Amino acid sequence: MASITPPSTDEVPSPLANSVSRGVRSFYRIENNRLVSCPGNEAQVIVYNAPTIDEESELLELYNIDYHTLQSSLDPDELSRLEFEPDHAALIFKRPKSFCADDNFLLKLTSTGVFLYDDYLVIVMPDDAPVFEGRIPIPINTIQDVILRLLYQSVMHFDGHLRAINMLSDSLERRISTSLETTYLLNMFALEKSMVYIINAIGSNGALLDKMKAATEKLGFDREQVGVLEDLTIENHQCYRRTEIYAQIIGSLMDARASIVSHNLNQLIKKFTLWTIAIMLANLVVSIFSMNVRLPIPSEEMWWPFYFVVFLSFVSAGLVLWMWKMKKW
Repeated sequence: MASITPPSTDEVPSPLANSVSRGVRSFYRIENNRLVSCPGNEAQVIVYNAPTIDEESELLELYNIDYHTLQSSLDPDELSRLEFEPDHAALIFKRPKSFCADDNFLLKLTSTGVFLYDDYLVIVMPDDAPVFEGRIPIPINTIQDVILRLLYQSVMHFDGHLRAINMLSDSLERRISTSLETTYLLNMFALEKSMVYIINAIGSNGALLDKMKAATEKLGFDREQVGVLEDLTIENHQCYRRTEIYAQIIGSLMDARASIVSHNLNQLIKKFTLWTIAIMLANLVVSIFSMNVRLPIPSEEMWWPFYFVVFLSFVSAGLVLWMWKMKKW
């Protein structure tokens, strides 16, 4: 691979550079088994977060990145893949986006492009998510270790999403058991849809890892890094199996959850119907006698027929409610 010098700049990026808005470039070098911020002319790892049009032109011209490959790294629907160009290797892998309440339980995915040159690494991400987050048990000695760290971080992120989906599913099930609305049911459908996308993404990453195992020499991996890659493949496969199990559980119980909502609604309608019958019986008693019984106002007429009719109406309504309780309707 030919060596290309990264763009020179005297500006040292802020430690919070990854968390700001569009068009962010960050520069890192490997120091004491970790990545530290540095000026652009010393960078071994260059990160583009949500590149602007000008930065995309820079990536195409300065780094000789193919236009289609660059757009694939910014496309959330693109599958993972590995390609080799004359001066670099291009890896595109899938990763989950951070969950947002506005997504209505639909967990979204995105892509990341990694371009490996002889002496440095270029990472292109379509959002402003932090690149190196969490504690990953992979020491960083070379830029190949950075690639393994990114892939391991993606697998762990998927695993965290599965735990979140499991918790959300349990919470929605408890609410569905007493709900009369379809809101929580629609949320479950969104989770089921998310599981389909996640299975696709993890399977696509698994195919990428298999291709990397077959091209370790071209990628410059040593024996220890190949061992880490094999462990990573196993972790990704286990994550894929867990995702399949969760998807089967959520999908197989969707009809049952819809039946629960329908049952709850039927029970409410039945209660309203029984209350209506009780009121109708009381109204029937009053209607029968209302034309023949005088009001209990001071007069020579007897007052007890009026109160007898009222008592009879209450007894008729109470009889319906008593039968409701005894028969457990």
